[in-house]
Amino acid sequence: MPTAIVTQSSGRIVHVRLVSSDTTDTTVAPEAVALAAESGTGAAETTAVVAAPNPIAPTPKEIFWSAGSFFVLLIVMRYYLFPKLKKGMDARYADIRSDIEGADSVKAAAQTDVAGYEKQLAAVRVEAAGRIDAARQTVDTERNAQLAQVNARIASARADADAQTAAARAAAQGQVAAAVAQVATKAATMASGRTPDASVVQAAVAAAMESAGSR
Repeated sequence: MPTAIVTQSSGRIVHVRLVSSDTTDTTVAPEAVALAAESGTGAAETTAVVAAPNPIAPTPKEIFWSAGSFFVLLIVMRYYLFPKLKKGMDARYADIRSDIEGADSVKAAAQTDVAGYEKQLAAVRVEAAGRIDAARQTVDTERNAQLAQVNARIASARADADAQTAAARAAAQGQVAAAVAQVATKAATMASGRTPDASVVQAAVAAAMESAGSR
C-alpha cells in the first residue's frame, strides 16, 4: 500500500507525494488529498495524477514578448534598416548609371574621333592625289621641255652637219671642177696647139658635172 507524504504551510496542503514499497513516487494534487482527508481516510489509495504542462503551448508572457520583439524589429527595419538598404541600393544604382553614361559618352567621343580621323584621312588622300597629279604634270612638262631641247639640239646639229656637208661638197666640187678644167685645158692645148678660153672650159666642166650629178 502506498504511503502519502503531505507538506503543509500555514495549515494548508501545498504538496503531496505517494511513495509505495516498490519505490514508485507519484505526485497527486492537493485537492485530491483534501478530499481524502475530509472523507476521513488518512493514508488512502488514489489514482489522480497531475498532467505535466505542454512545452509547445506558449504562455501569455511569451506571446507578449514575441509580439513586442516583432514590432520592435519591424520598427527598426522600417525606420533604420530599410532606409539604409534603400540608400545603398540607390547609391549603387546611381554608380552603375553613372558608369553606363560614362561608357556612352566615351563611346560617343570615340565615334567622333573615328569620324574625324576618317575625314582627315580622306582629306590627306585627296591632297596626296592632287600632289601626285601635279608631280606627274610637272614631270611631263619637264620631259616635254627636255625632249624639245634635245630635238632642237639634234636639228641644229643636223643643220650644222648638213651645212658643213654642203660646204665640203661645194668645196670638193670646186676643187674637182678646177682640176677637171685644168686637165681639159691641158688636153685641148695639146690637141689643138692653142690654149682654150678658161671661161669656156669652166662652163663645159660645170655642165658636164651637173649632168653627171642629175643622173
